[in-house]
Order: sequence, then C-alpha cells, then structure tokens
Amino acid sequence: MSDFGSGVRLTGNGDRKSIHTGGAVSWEFQLTADSKEVKLHFTVTTPDAANAPEWSVTLEDNSGELWDNYMSRKEVSVDVPGNKPKNLKLKVICPKGARYGDEVEVEVMAEGPGGNASMSFSGVATQSILVLKTQMDQEKSVADSLLSKANVGEKDIYAILSPANLRGYIFVEGMNTERLREKTRDIRKARSFVDGETSLTEIDHYLTPLSTVIGIVEGDIVELVNGPFKGERARVQQIDQGKEEITVELIEAMVPIPVTVKGDSVRVIEKER
Repeated sequence: MSDFGSGVRLTGNGDRKSIHTGGAVSWEFQLTADSKEVKLHFTVTTPDAANAPEWSVTLEDNSGELWDNYMSRKEVSVDVPGNKPKNLKLKVICPKGARYGDEVEVEVMAEGPGGNASMSFSGVATQSILVLKTQMDQEKSVADSLLSKANVGEKDIYAILSPANLRGYIFVEGMNTERLREKTRDIRKARSFVDGETSLTEIDHYLTPLSTVIGIVEGDIVELVNGPFKGERARVQQIDQGKEEITVELIEAMVPIPVTVKGDSVRVIEKER
C-alpha cells in the first residue's frame, strides 16, 4: 500500500498469489477519503501480452461488480461513505490457456481532491493436480495410456502418479484442465475426473517411498515373485528394516536353508497367527 496525501488511502494486503488455470483469487482492501467520491484508475499488465491469453479482472463492492477489464474505460468513480472505509474486492481469473509462470499485475490508483493513493496486486499461473477415477485395478493401464499421449500435441501433462496402495484413482498434473479432460476421453478404462483439485500437501504421503518390508512380520508365509526361487513358498525368519531385506526359509526344500531376499521380491500369502 502507498499513498500520496492524507485525503485518500488504500489499505490491505496485495500479496502475490498463485492461481490455477480457470481458477480465481481475490484480494480485499479498503478505500478511505475525505471526499464522497473517488475515481479509481486501473492498469493491467501481463508480460508477453501479444501471445498470452487475457486475464479477467473485476472490482466489486458489497453491492456487486463496479468495473472489469473488458470495458473500454480504464477508470470508475466510486462513492465513499463519509469517513468510513469502503470495502472493495479485486478478483482475478486465470485464463484456461495460461502457461506455467504467466503473470498478471494490477495497479489500482485512487484519485481524489485530497490526494492520490495506489496499490498493486499480482498473480502467477500455476499447475493443477486432478484426481482421475479409473476402472478398479486398471490404474497402471490408464496411467500408461495417458503417458503415451502426454507428448502428443500441446504438452499439457507434467506428471502422472499411480500409487501402488491406491485403487481406482490416479493423479494427473498439468496446466490446461480442459485439455487434460480431453486427452482422457478415449481411454476406455478411465472414468472421470473428481470435481475440484487436490494439492501436493494432500498427496504428499503417496510421494514418500514406503519401505518394502512394511507389513511383513516374522512367521508370515510368502511367495517369492522373482529370482532363482520364483514361485516357491517360504516362511519369514528375520527382517532387516535398514536394508529392506528379509531372510526366509523355503518350506518345500529338502534341507532348510535360509535365503536372504529384498522385500519387494516376496508376496505375503498367509499372515502369522
């Protein structure tokens, strides 16, 4: 906030905000003035404006919309209720065709008989993370099909996550949510996107690698799924959490010999009772 005279003041927080494509953010601020009417001037700046899509900017008060950047005029006159502050809201909508890092800056200049004041607001386009429903147990198939389309045409897909312990859903990260939906329409085992978006904070636990020996305890009956003993059944004798290794004893071996394998080399088929 800055002001150039005691007669007009703009107060509030114009912190820079991240905005998903097609999404909106707003800033609330207050206007005070000695006069009953103040003229507000608007300057909307977007780097690479010739190639970037246009952002939507509107100004509202308690009664509704006062101004938007699609009007030909760059200013609007507003009434100020005596010596009380007038509550205003600046709203910005990020265009669906925005690229990662596209920016918008809005400067609001208040002009009154007692002086001038200005305040700036800025937003930056950021990626979205959507949740895609899939046919049960076909998560990897859908992720692979979507991956094959990721480099075709516009590079809309930044990342695809199919957690091993999440059935019926995958996560898709990208910029243009409409094109993300378009790219999934002909994938047979894909269903639909869950309404709304998620965030890295909400899916962080899926991004942290889990130990391959979690859930395995001594005495469990396992099947070896790779290596020279693939298909053999064994009983877990010892677990090394640090190395993510387990020592097993083959059940059908003539002579019980301990075998040490990685945790991801076995599948639990019977839990220790």
